Amino acid sequence: MSTAQPASPTRDTASATHGASSPRAAIEAANARVMSAFRAGDAAALAACYTPDAQLLPANSEAVSGSDAIQRFWSGAIAAGIADARLETAEVEAQGPLAVEVGRYTLAGADGGTLDQGKYVVAWHRDDAGAWRLHRDIWTTNRPAPGT
Repeated sequence: MSTAQPASPTRDTASATHGASSPRAAIEAANARVMSAFRAGDAAALAACYTPDAQLLPANSEAVSGSDAIQRFWSGAIAAGIADARLETAEVEAQGPLAVEVGRYTLAGADGGTLDQGKYVVAWHRDDAGAWRLHRDIWTTNRPAPGT
């Protein structure tokens, strides 16, 4: 019987500068690519930030699974007027090639006006090349439900 303990997850909630090798720094860099793709209106570049078998889990909708469906989803969001997404990482917990990020988002239109604000949780996978990619992506608005 082995007495070896599993590795403890790394949890990073600090807002200080993080080393380039930290999962948080790599995930923040990946989020910068997501934000850049939104600003460019490039749904294909957005989809490329996800694993091939990723899922989006939007509210009031079925899961959106796989690269092609994710590209179509984000293409529709861009066509509906989302011109900018600002992502702010609150915390990252990582163990090996898996990480969980909790953060806040703001979506804006072409005029810069806020369309939505909320929070999100992303499960990240680090691929064989060392790149972190979104694997499960769920978010919820801070706005009150209609009729409340």
